Amino acid sequence: MDYQNINLLHRALDATNLRQEVVSNNIANVNTPGFKAERVEFESVLRQTMDGSGLWKTHDRHFGIDDKNNVTGKVLRQEGNRVGENGNNVAIDTEMSELAANSIHYQALVNQTSAQYNMLRSVLR
Repeated sequence: MDYQNINLLHRALDATNLRQEVVSNNIANVNTPGFKAERVEFESVLRQTMDGSGLWKTHDRHFGIDDKNNVTGKVLRQEGNRVGENGNNVAIDTEMSELAANSIHYQALVNQTSAQYNMLRSVLR
């Protein structure tokens, strides 16, 4: 049994939870003047960590990611969207599709996590 897989699944679940909060906040602020939408990056950070192109820690006090078990979601301000007259760049259609995609992703991660725990339970019997 690979406990690293379970840990990674938990980190991915945390990132989808964070993404849900960020998208919900974007939707709640669709009419707020000057509000800038945010996005959560997790998969790209994980990919960089796994292929070795990310930042690596060479000392305990350095910033970086030393392995995939330390990857977390990062909230970034979204740039490039068309800004409305009030300075807001939230596109409600984009946010609703992000919300739906994130829900599907979350459910898939829950199913994978459940399968990992079921395998662990069967080994312990």
